[in-house]
Amino acid sequence: MNKILKFGHRGAKGHVTENTMESIQKALDLGVDGIEVDVHVCKTGELVVFHDFTLDRITDGTGEIGKFSLSELKHLKVENLYSIPTLTEVLDLIDNKICINIELKGEHTANPTCAIIKDYVDNKNWTMDHFIVSSFQEKELLDVFSCNPNIALGVLTKASVNQAIALAKRINAKAIHPNLALLSKDNVKQTQDQGYKVNVWTVNTKQAIARMKSYNVDAIISDFPDRL
Repeated sequence: MNKILKFGHRGAKGHVTENTMESIQKALDLGVDGIEVDVHVCKTGELVVFHDFTLDRITDGTGEIGKFSLSELKHLKVENLYSIPTLTEVLDLIDNKICINIELKGEHTANPTCAIIKDYVDNKNWTMDHFIVSSFQEKELLDVFSCNPNIALGVLTKASVNQAIALAKRINAKAIHPNLALLSKDNVKQTQDQGYKVNVWTVNTKQAIARMKSYNVDAIISDFPDRL
């Protein structure tokens, strides 16, 4: 049985507010094998690490994140305490010690993500093995595949493992990222037999963690990586 990798979801979301530098540091402190974060392109073109398309849920701002400049976003507070980080700030914090799963949330995130990955591989001692890029958005995954077919892709799904595999075949993806509710022991094995990793999200309870481990998935993405 292969080692099941431990990924912190949006850092260590169960302990510290999601997608903040402090949450990512907490995940590092908990000894994760990887971090999962979400990215959007802001108005001035930088990739910022944030989950929602709007600011309202967890910041003191309101409106669509893509309509704000980086400077404007940096003046906001996340849950009154934290700042919205850029992807490069997160990568510099991780400093190639572990893997990072970059989920492309917003539109037009593929090409700038590819450019950053290339820069970190070419100039900052990272390797392609440190990166996986995932998305629910077929267009963004296709754009990454067109831009750089060497970047490992993960197809996110909360609807159908088979549909995800069909897309994975078209873009030479390395992994399927299913919601845990979709998985059985049989479809995990069938997916792996076709050559794909199964990286499951978001697995938080002891019962669910034990079930996913019994299915021998490849990675578990959790808000509480210390439970893994």
